[in-house]
Amino acid sequence: MRPVNLRINSGAIGIGALIIFIAMILVAGITASVIIQTMNQMQNRAMETGRETIRDISAGIEVRQVSGYVVDGKIDQLAIYIAPIAGSESIDLSYTVIKISNGRKEVFLSYDDDMFSDGITNGLFQTLNSSNLTSSTYGIIVIRDSDDSCSARYPVIDDGDLVVLMVNTTECFSGISPRTEVRGSVVPEFGVSGIISFVTPPALIDQIVELQP
Repeated sequence: MRPVNLRINSGAIGIGALIIFIAMILVAGITASVIIQTMNQMQNRAMETGRETIRDISAGIEVRQVSGYVVDGKIDQLAIYIAPIAGSESIDLSYTVIKISNGRKEVFLSYDDDMFSDGITNGLFQTLNSSNLTSSTYGIIVIRDSDDSCSARYPVIDDGDLVVLMVNTTECFSGISPRTEVRGSVVPEFGVSGIISFVTPPALIDQIVELQP
């Protein structure tokens, strides 16, 4: 009877080893599947991060010029000329913010789609009714837009376009006085921001003054 018991024990040990082996294969398979899935997720995230980085570096706004309109010895309006930087993707101005400070107060302005013109009429500073602009809004005047991409509802600018952002500085700062340092930026949804930086002249005599560059 003792040899029979040995055969039974050996068979039980063999079945146990087989079960352990199969379990190890299943665990290894599950582990490999998890690792492959994690690697795929990491690869997708890396590719997405790379695309976002390239977009942030290659896209953006350039401030070409800033002009001011003088009323009673102070700058009442600013006209900020902007264009996409060379090679930039399209920029949606409805998601673009102007940040500007006179050294004592900083304001953030967003686009008001009721304040839009597809061209200059009756002079740059008379094209839009600036009294409708507030301390938190700016308007848009299109100077050049060959493909008609920039409209009141969808103000998108792309390569070759030039537009002016109009700001009511009387609403923002009660006007900008002489010898005032003004700093700010035009911040797009993604990409490089356009820089605003100038000091107003010692005396504001002419009605229209060039402030930057």
